[in-house]
Amino acid sequence: MEAYAIHKGAIIKPRLARMTMDLVRGKDVESARNILETTNTKASRMILKVLNSAVANAVNNNGMDESDLVIKECFVNPGRVLKRIQFASRGNVDRHDKRTSHIKIVVTDNKMEGDAK
Repeated sequence: MEAYAIHKGAIIKPRLARMTMDLVRGKDVESARNILETTNTKASRMILKVLNSAVANAVNNNGMDESDLVIKECFVNPGRVLKRIQFASRGNVDRHDKRTSHIKIVVTDNKMEGDAK
């Protein structure tokens, strides 16, 4: 079975978040948590929250065992771009784009729905 969690509109550049997401792709949940807790980036803190939410969804909603969970797929898609301006010299205006991201993590226990324990 699978469970997932999404953080839409995270105020972080997708390219920066993807670098941290590549560290945990395909790992089991416990080792992914250890990697994210020891990585000191804004993206790792956001991804850790999404991972914890996906694990909580799996355990509470689908009754999966937390020790069996593995990250099946995880990706960062670009969200909307907040366009801001800053006045510059000689009457010019500089535009600063504040990029946002959609972070999605899918966890699975590698069992089918019809399997009985």
